[in-house]
Amino acid sequence: MVKELDAAPSSTRARTRRAILDAGVSILSQQSGASLAEVASAAGVGRTTMHRYFPERADLIAGITADLVEQIASATERARPQDGPALAALERVCQAYFALGDGPMLMLSEPQLFGPPEDHMSESDRAVLELVRRGHAEGTMDPDLTPEWILSVLWSLLFSTWLHTREDDVPEHDALALCLRTLRKAVAA
Repeated sequence: MVKELDAAPSSTRARTRRAILDAGVSILSQQSGASLAEVASAAGVGRTTMHRYFPERADLIAGITADLVEQIASATERARPQDGPALAALERVCQAYFALGDGPMLMLSEPQLFGPPEDHMSESDRAVLELVRRGHAEGTMDPDLTPEWILSVLWSLLFSTWLHTREDDVPEHDALALCLRTLRKAVAA
């Protein structure tokens, strides 16, 4: 019984935090200078609640960053980059990242919000680099394109795809198909 009571507040806190993070990504991706009050309003919480979770704007940005790193790691894992032919695996990674939408686009379009990039690669980056090396060994990816270059191309294409859906009102399915076709043509051996 006690565990059930403890679980309820915890799940409520998790839902509130999730709502604030999602609203933060949504609002900041449209208006990078948005205030905490605007994010709180979009999340459906009061300013006091907002400040309890994220006292300063920098705390919200740090929370969004940590959440996005986790989302990218989960997407990478779901894409199974170690399975199957490398080019098909890279396409799965691309599809999984595309599904993340506004969060990564915010990080790419408003890097000043997130500060200088970290000096180390994330586990997700390492998994993609290893995938590309495997593609080189299989002979399915152009060996003249370094793994780091292909990782940059992947994120650049994703940014262009998200932008295409937002600014040109292209359906996500069509934009993703263009992205995957371009990726295949760009990196295939």
